[in-house]
Amino acid sequence: MRSSDEAGPLRRAGRRVGRALHLPFTGTARGIRKATHAHGAGESGLGKLIELHAVNGAGDVMITVALASTVFFSVPTDEARGRVALYLAVTMAPFTLLAPVIGPLLDRLPHGRRAAMAGAMAARVVLAIALSGAVVTGDLELYPAALGVLVASKAYGVVRSAVVPRLLPHGFSLVKANSRVTLAGLLATGIAAPVGVGLQQIGPQWPLYGACVLFTGGTFLALSMPHKVDSAKGERKAHMLTHGERKPSLRTVGPSVLHGLQANAAHRVLSGFLIFFLAFLLREHPLSGQSAAVSLGIVGVAAGVGNACGTALGALLRSRAPELIVAAMVTLAMSAAIVAAVFFSGVAVAALGAVAGLSQALSKLSLDAMIQRDVPEVVRTSAFARSETLLQMSWVVGGAIGIALPLNGPLGMSVAAAILALGVAVTVRGLLSAARRGTPHPRVA
Repeated sequence: MRSSDEAGPLRRAGRRVGRALHLPFTGTARGIRKATHAHGAGESGLGKLIELHAVNGAGDVMITVALASTVFFSVPTDEARGRVALYLAVTMAPFTLLAPVIGPLLDRLPHGRRAAMAGAMAARVVLAIALSGAVVTGDLELYPAALGVLVASKAYGVVRSAVVPRLLPHGFSLVKANSRVTLAGLLATGIAAPVGVGLQQIGPQWPLYGACVLFTGGTFLALSMPHKVDSAKGERKAHMLTHGERKPSLRTVGPSVLHGLQANAAHRVLSGFLIFFLAFLLREHPLSGQSAAVSLGIVGVAAGVGNACGTALGALLRSRAPELIVAAMVTLAMSAAIVAAVFFSGVAVAALGAVAGLSQALSKLSLDAMIQRDVPEVVRTSAFARSETLLQMSWVVGGAIGIALPLNGPLGMSVAAAILALGVAVTVRGLLSAARRGTPHPRVA
């Protein structure tokens, strides 16, 4: 009797301790769920997509940490440059050929979007396991496995862009929905990056084990998306090239979308260029008083903060003319690049990274808004898939330029300015003209 009496308080104390330990995790989970499902996002299914995109971003950054440590940081600069050039040749070059196929292929699977996103997650589980051995041994299978990860990641991105219009809550604009999804991915990336670096200290394969766990969860989360994600009712395919007046095409929707896409392509070329060029430049010539890793971290954080700010501002500026926002952003980025070229310094480079992140985020959200406004609903989902594929290819081109260029700071910033100057010359006049006269809503034949 006595032992039973004594056991009662012990059990109650144990339950209280268990609840105290459990509360931070359940409380955090409830807080995250409340944020992602707010304003009708839970009922529409957008909340689940926000969570899925956060998992995707966290998993991708884990793989990036593992690959960067193997391909870039583990060897001298000259050898690292050769390795990254090989990485581009073996992964990015084939991807340039595969990227145009991704959008049309996914267009043929309108009833399998949940399966496509789950497949992209599951594929990266398998590929991360394959990479976990390659990062230890340095074997050549690292490169085809990395290509597979890249293709799976971009395929997910294309499907995700196509899915968002199906999950808009009542009263939500597409730019606001994309803002939420993108911001969740950025926050998850910011949290997962230091975790990945910490796992890297245990062993080069450990970030990949973390990615396996994340992508496994993402696979089940993708399959739990609402069934309306797979609905293709009323949809038709959009083509980047005109195949006659009776077929809907991105070229039939007026100048806003095309010029917006061109400006965003310039931003993506700049993004790919800066990532690769600055990675080697700052390793060879770090910021004053800083190590190479810290220098890269400073510029990376500046770009990330700029991107997050641009994403957050996107919802606030949604009532403004998107053409004006795109024109202003590409001009702002060009100005920052010119300043960095003329007054080259660590501060100027960090400022360019922040401006590039801000301008790219706002330009992409504005492009989404123009597609929503100008592209007929029957081809809108397909248009998102095609535009995303072209933007990813632009990033590849920028990365290749960054690898090939000599490690000269002012020269590199001049090239960055030239990329954006070309974007300004091609797009700004057309965007401003479209904004002044207003873009008529096209009809589908």
